[in-house]
Amino acid sequence: MTATLDALELERSAQELLFHEARTANTFSDEPVSDEQLRAIYDLVKWAPTSMNIQPLRVTFIRSEEARARLLPHMSEGNRAKTGTAPVVAILSADSDFHEHLHRTFPHVPNAKDRFPDASKRQDMAKFNALLQVGYFILGVRAAGLAAGPMTGFDAEGVRQEFFADGTQEPLVVVNIGKPGPDAWFPRLPRLDFDEAVEIV
Repeated sequence: MTATLDALELERSAQELLFHEARTANTFSDEPVSDEQLRAIYDLVKWAPTSMNIQPLRVTFIRSEEARARLLPHMSEGNRAKTGTAPVVAILSADSDFHEHLHRTFPHVPNAKDRFPDASKRQDMAKFNALLQVGYFILGVRAAGLAAGPMTGFDAEGVRQEFFADGTQEPLVVVNIGKPGPDAWFPRLPRLDFDEAVEIV
């Protein structure tokens, strides 16, 4: 393991924070998460790569009790309690209207928007690329010294109707965010070794 760690440019403390020691929290303390932290997370995550720089990820931070009350009925039973106590909850969505921003995000191709007339193809592209951004979002939360609790156990259509009924966002993942509380961790589960998951050809 030491040789593997030494092969990376990233300092060991950062490797521990982002990967080796990072866990999915199942309880949260009442320590607040500030707007400054949320902005810093996004400002880090926005550098994730996407096809044609389409950046389809949209983040809806749930902080108010009113918004949380709207979200909780759509969470699966096993995820409801921890979502109810996390200081902030993020709904991560894919926006299929990403092409409306291409004149700014992909400016060297002035007619880039015209390449995406098919809404179904835009949805597929938005979902694939937003899921890539989701991985970066989790790392961004960890980089802020917070625990990220990503979940797909929720009624996605219910959340869409509740929060995005008049728009083009498709909810993909809900992420609890905060400092871990008591008994936050389940036992660490095994990971596949290099030789089990990797082939060099």
